[in-house]
Amino acid sequence: MNILMLAHKMPYPPNDGGTIATLSMAKAIAGLGNKVTMLAMNTYKHNFKVSDIPSDLSKLIEFYTVEVDTKIKSPELLFNLLFSRLPYNAKRFISASYKNKLIELLSNNTFDVVQLEGLYLYPYISVIRKYFKGKISFRAHNIEHEIWARTVKNYPSGPKKWYLKLLTKRMRKFEISSMNKFDLLIPITERDGYVFEFLGNNAPRCVAPVGIEPEDYTYHIKDAIKPEIAFIGSLDWGPNQEGIDWFLKKVWPEILKHRPDAKFHIAGRNAPKNYEFTVKKQNVVFHGEVENAMEYLDKFTFMVVPLLSGSGMRVKIIEGMAKGKVVFTTAIGAEGINAEHSNNIFIENNPDKFAKTIVQVMSDSTLSKSVSANASKFIRDNFSNQQIAKRLMQFYQTHINNGVK
Repeated sequence: MNILMLAHKMPYPPNDGGTIATLSMAKAIAGLGNKVTMLAMNTYKHNFKVSDIPSDLSKLIEFYTVEVDTKIKSPELLFNLLFSRLPYNAKRFISASYKNKLIELLSNNTFDVVQLEGLYLYPYISVIRKYFKGKISFRAHNIEHEIWARTVKNYPSGPKKWYLKLLTKRMRKFEISSMNKFDLLIPITERDGYVFEFLGNNAPRCVAPVGIEPEDYTYHIKDAIKPEIAFIGSLDWGPNQEGIDWFLKKVWPEILKHRPDAKFHIAGRNAPKNYEFTVKKQNVVFHGEVENAMEYLDKFTFMVVPLLSGSGMRVKIIEGMAKGKVVFTTAIGAEGINAEHSNNIFIENNPDKFAKTIVQVMSDSTLSKSVSANASKFIRDNFSNQQIAKRLMQFYQTHINNGVK
C-alpha cells in the first residue's frame, strides 16, 4: 500500500509522546513493505532538516517538510478571541505553504490512504477531498478538548481560567464539527474510540496504540534497589508541570517522612526559565534535558507519572514498563494501557495512598522485582509495533476493497 502521513510537527527526532507515536507507526508500516510518505510541519519547537535524517530512516520513509510559524502572537490571539470561533491552538497550524505542498504531493502521486496524525490536520480535509479520491484516516493521539477540560478543573480562578474554559468549549466544538469528515478512525486507545462514538463518530475504527520494538528495550532485574524515583517528560507541557507540582507538594513530603534517604529525579526537555528553582525541594535532583532518555531511566528501578490531566496514552509509561521500571501513576496516567494495579503497575489518585504505596514498594524488593518482570512481559506481549501495524494494514485493506465510506 502507498500511505501519505500528515504531521503537524516533525516526528524526527522522536523526543516526546507525539513524535514517538507518529514515527514508530510510520516505521512499522514501512517495515511491512508499504511505501510511506511523510509531510510534516517544521515548527520552531520541532525543527529538523530532512537532509540530516539518518540514511537508514530516510530510505525507509520519504520525508517532506514545510516551515510553519506556530508561535503564539498576542495580536493574533486577541483577534481570534474576539472574532473567531476556531480554537487558537488549531488556527496556528493552518498554513498556505503546507496546503500547497500537500496539493503537490496529492497531484503527483497515487496514494491508497491519507493518514492524519492528530487533530490539527483537520482543516486540510477539504483540500485532500478535492485532490484525492481514496480513504482519509484520522489517527487520534488523544481527545484534545478533554486535556483542556481536565486542566481547567484543577486551575485556580482568574482570567486565565476563563480563557481556558473558552478554549475548551471551542476545542470540543471543533472536534465534533469535524466528526465523520474522515472515512476511518484510528484511536490510540479503546477508551478514546468510545468517547469519539459518544461525540458522534460513525466511521469504522481500528485501535492503534503507541507500540515498541521489543529488541530496543533491554531488561534486567536489578539486584540492589535504591530508594530513588525518576520522572521524565516534556517540561513545557502543562499537565506534566501540574503533575510534578502536585507530587512535590502533596506526595513527596509524606515519602520523606518514612524514607528520608529517598531521592526524586526530574528530567525533561523545554523546561521553563528558572524551573530548576521551582522544583528545588529536599532530596530533589533536577537533570533538565538528558541526551538519552532510556539511558537515564536505566539508572532507576522506580518511575513516577503523576498526571492529573491529559488524554490519550502515556508513551513514557509504555517505554518504562518495557524496560521493567516499577511505575507509579494515576488513573489518568494509566488510561489506555489496561495495566493491572499491583501486578504490573501501581495506580493511585489519593496523594496519601500514592505516598504510602511508594514507601511500601521501595521497602519490598520481592514485590518490586515481581512487578518489574510482569511490567516488561505485559508490554512486550501487547504493544509490539509490528503487530499493531499489521492490524492497521488489514483494516485499511478491508475498507479499501469493500468501498466503505
